[in-house]
This record gives sequence, structure tokens and C-alpha cells, in this order.
Amino acid sequence: MKKYIALIVLCTFVFAGFSQRDIPDNLPNFDKKLLHFGFSLGGGSNGFALKPDLTKSDSLIKLEVLSQPGFNVNVVSELHLGPYMGLRFTPGIAFSSRILRYTFYEGNRVANKVIDRTVESTYLDFPLIFKYRSKRVNNFASYVLVGGRYSIDLASQEGVNNQVDDKGEFIVKLGRNNYNLETGAGFDFFLEYFKFSTEFKFCYGLNNVLIQDNTIYSRPITGLNSKIFMIAINFEG
Repeated sequence: MKKYIALIVLCTFVFAGFSQRDIPDNLPNFDKKLLHFGFSLGGGSNGFALKPDLTKSDSLIKLEVLSQPGFNVNVVSELHLGPYMGLRFTPGIAFSSRILRYTFYEGNRVANKVIDRTVESTYLDFPLIFKYRSKRVNNFASYVLVGGRYSIDLASQEGVNNQVDDKGEFIVKLGRNNYNLETGAGFDFFLEYFKFSTEFKFCYGLNNVLIQDNTIYSRPITGLNSKIFMIAINFEG
């Protein structure tokens, strides 16, 4: 992940350097459009904000979240509200995975027992975001984002009877609906035929997505909220 961040930051500075030269403005009528469209490709780190309560398990001594990479594809549509403000609707699909690591005390044994439970989600995302952009300098501008996102987890096992999975273990069930606060920042580069953007976003879940069904894995958790860091590249025309 660090390599991807470094590469995008390097590309951003390279584009910014070219955009500061005294050259003709690309897409001079871009901001005069009422609407414009595009698509976005992104990846990031998916995790949980965890609220554990180890007193609810006799032998559990540690519970932690291991973040995992994810991938998303979105359609971009923006309604221009003025020269520097826009309202963006970017529906898409996102694939994510997280690991809950449980460490149980094993008495007089040499090592404690560690169990990983992988929690996977496939989200249909419906973000509605306000974008505030700086004044354009040649073919470059920066911007900030703030808004909300409603997500439907297509892989949710909310209604599943939590008996045992194929390995004989209980599953960690998540709810189907997820509500998030989203904020971020990015850079616009106006090229000859389209606008290219890089952006960095952080999403935090507002609702507890854990389905508490009193199993050995859900009982020690009082809260489980989505926590996602994303990097995206946008192509808009």
C-alpha cells in the first residue's frame, strides 16, 4: 500500500509541475457545464473501529482488527453549483475484507491459541459528496470533499442461521445497511481531452454493523464500525 501511495504522490507532483508552466488552458469551458460525468478506480485499506469487552469471554485475552486491501469502481457525476462548488453522486461497487484476530489463553501450554476470522463484504455504494475546489491555476486545482455514503452489503449474512461454517466455526455476521461519513482531498489536472484527478478519502461508519448473536466471536464485541482509507483516480469529461 505504501508503494502505491508514494507512486500516486509522485505522479501528482509531476502533473502539478507541468500544470504550472505558462501554457494555454485545457478544457476552458469545462466549468461552464451544468453536469459532467466520468468514472473512478480506487483501492485502499479496509478495517473496523472496534469496541471490545474482553470481560464477556473467560479465556479471551486479546482481540484486534487486521486491515486488508480492497478495490472499488464508481461512476462519477457532478452537478456544478458555482465556479468552485459541486455536488457529486458517485455510485459504485466495492470489494473489501477484514480480519478479526482472537487470542485465547491456553492454560499451561507454551503458546496461546490464535484464531483469525475473515469478514468479507461486497458493497453497493451510494455516496453524495460536496466538493469545494480552489481557483484554477493554468491546468491545476486542488479540492476538498465532505459528505455521506449509504452502502448495501451484498455479502451480508444478517439472516443466516449461525450454526457452523465449513470449518466448524461460528461466523461473524454483519448487517446489510451501512451509513458512513466521508471526507477527503484531491487534485484536478485539466488535460487536453479530459480531466484527471487523484484523491485521498477516509470513510468512517456511523452505525454498528455487528449482528450480536451471542457466539464466542460476537459476544466480546460491543461495537464494530467500518473504517476505510481510499486512494482513487478519476477520469472526467
